[in-house]
Amino acid sequence: MRVITAIAVNVFRESVRDKVLYNLVLFAVLLIAASFLLGQLTAGQDAKIIKDLGLAAISLFGLFIAVFIGIGLVWKEVERRSIYSLLAKPIPRPTFVLGKYLGLVLTLAVNIAIMGAALYAVLAYMHWATPEQIRRTWEAPATDPALLAAIALIFVQLALVTAIALFFSTFSSPLLSAVFTFSLFIVGHFGADLKHFENVVESRPVVYLARAVYYLLPNLAPFDIKAQVVHGQPLAAGHIGLSVAYAVMYTAALLLAAVLVFSRRDFK
Repeated sequence: MRVITAIAVNVFRESVRDKVLYNLVLFAVLLIAASFLLGQLTAGQDAKIIKDLGLAAISLFGLFIAVFIGIGLVWKEVERRSIYSLLAKPIPRPTFVLGKYLGLVLTLAVNIAIMGAALYAVLAYMHWATPEQIRRTWEAPATDPALLAAIALIFVQLALVTAIALFFSTFSSPLLSAVFTFSLFIVGHFGADLKHFENVVESRPVVYLARAVYYLLPNLAPFDIKAQVVHGQPLAAGHIGLSVAYAVMYTAALLLAAVLVFSRRDFK
């Protein structure tokens, strides 16, 4: 466990030193602040716009961090040839993979927390600066606690995407890993269309194939609750718990696959 922790901390330190990471977080924070200025142009809808754009910015730039850093976790070690010295030490390959993954998840958590705090700061200022009679017309308070649930599910979703990126990085090039990961991210948000493919085509084999793909690929749609939170709609009971449980199981399967693939690679 100490070895996994040491590797994770080292990944976190390397990620923090990455100028690209700083640029992504800074740009996301600026976008969240810019949404406040945009919201001022639409009287009565400003809180909704800030919440919507803020959550979208956290999700988008968190995705960039998960993919572009995740695909390089293993590839950089191979490119620098530092993988040989690492594996020459008594470090099991599963420990190496898990340490890399946990390090990036820690990086994600810190950066999402920063972006979430920036979003709440903008919304808190809006709550303070908006007259009471206007606040009463909002569907949900500016600093609605439900925003925390939305941010938490964004983090869980990105932790799953990180596992996808890490899995592909164990056997593919960075470019292909990025393409595969982004493709699964997009398909994962439209999985319901595959499940109900029988409403579009009549061929039973095609329907069965689409349904098999639906159950095989990650279903990311349940993690997107921005619309419900922005419009102040109540969340379904148990939705967050079931979504987290699904992400944990799928992530565990991906990490197991990544460990198996990485353990079979020959770096000689």
